[in-house]
Amino acid sequence: MTTAMQSVMDDWELPVWLTAATVLTAVIYLRGWLALRKTRPQQFDSTRLLFFLAGMASLWISIGSPLDAFADVLLSAHMIEHLILMMVVPPLVLLGQPVVPMLRGLPRFLRVGVAGPLLRMRPLRRFFHGLVHPPVAWLAMNVTLLAWHVPGAYDAALENETIHDIEHLCFLAGAMLFWWCVIQPWPSTGKPYRWGMLLYLLTADFVNTGLSAFLAFCNRPVYAYYVEHPNPFQIQPLPDQVLGAAVMWVLGSLAYLIPAGILTMGLLAPARRPRALHHA
Repeated sequence: MTTAMQSVMDDWELPVWLTAATVLTAVIYLRGWLALRKTRPQQFDSTRLLFFLAGMASLWISIGSPLDAFADVLLSAHMIEHLILMMVVPPLVLLGQPVVPMLRGLPRFLRVGVAGPLLRMRPLRRFFHGLVHPPVAWLAMNVTLLAWHVPGAYDAALENETIHDIEHLCFLAGAMLFWWCVIQPWPSTGKPYRWGMLLYLLTADFVNTGLSAFLAFCNRPVYAYYVEHPNPFQIQPLPDQVLGAAVMWVLGSLAYLIPAGILTMGLLAPARRPRALHHA
């Protein structure tokens, strides 16, 4: 086991550009958060900062840490990587209310000369509002999830690092759109929560459950990569696939069902406004 662990660790290299980008993003947010805290101390308390920094740390752990090396040899580790990327990173980042702090944290010449004019472009704003329309965001994440788990695409991502990076970007982008509709970070002008948002979450869980069940019960290894590249832990591809499917099934469902439960309680409580869920 020690030799196998060492073999995987030997294949891991610190991703310098990803690490630098993660740290830079955190610094920009911190700079903006400190500025906003002077005028909106209740809205931008320490909890918001912790949410965002935890999201950045989770992003690095998922695709920058040695977990990424383990994902290349074990399907179960790969599923954990994807779960963190899609179910942990986006909610944490969005709960940090990142839009305004990121803008405020930019150097003035970028904020005034680049970001400001872009944000004032109506076609660009309409395009983004269209992306965070719930049906579009739902499709973006779930179609992306299913498409990248087609055997040809999945194996290609493991064989080619560039394709693997594109896969991660697709997962992250689709998940950010999906969770944006759930969390609606300030200054989002999304509509108040209704029962349709409950359907939004439960149908996404249905997709996750269907994919997980297929991988768990198909009784054969689905992805040729893990058959052709035996892992150093001597774990057979099929048991590893079943374990990965179970992780995806249980943890993925919890990621949908917990906010669905919170939403249901908010909608059933007669004395509370649905949008109070933002502060739950």
